[in-house]
Amino acid sequence: MRLTQKTKFFFRYFFVGILCAISQSAYAEFRSVISPKTILFEAPSATTKKVYLVGEGYPLEVIVNLGDWLKVRDPYGALSWAESKNLQSKRTVIVKVDKANIHKEPESKSALIATIEKDVVIELSDPLITNGWIKVRYQQDLDGYIQTSQVWGI
Repeated sequence: MRLTQKTKFFFRYFFVGILCAISQSAYAEFRSVISPKTILFEAPSATTKKVYLVGEGYPLEVIVNLGDWLKVRDPYGALSWAESKNLQSKRTVIVKVDKANIHKEPESKSALIATIEKDVVIELSDPLITNGWIKVRYQQDLDGYIQTSQVWGI
């Protein structure tokens, strides 16, 4: 009887631990490039091969944080390393479809504010997803909503 109680106790906390790990991994950490030009490297050192040059606002997903260096994934799935001083917590997204529409409200029947081309970076105003829509700001004065399926960085 005592072994059964210990077994139940073990499995209960084992599954709670697994659920916590899964829920933590379900939330990706994104940052954006703060400087006008940032070099992405092959490894966490400025002496290694330079693999990409990205511009201000470009969104990157943080995979590993080593303090001064971050292993990041870009919108196309490529992995590289960036100096953490070149990234900020301000969130942006990048359009991943040929043309994406920004609407006044989070619904496709709402007034159309702008149509954005593929690979354009847009400021994320609010990361809260509302029925598949997120709030964005485009060109400092256009606030609206875009479908999450049309952008990368959420």
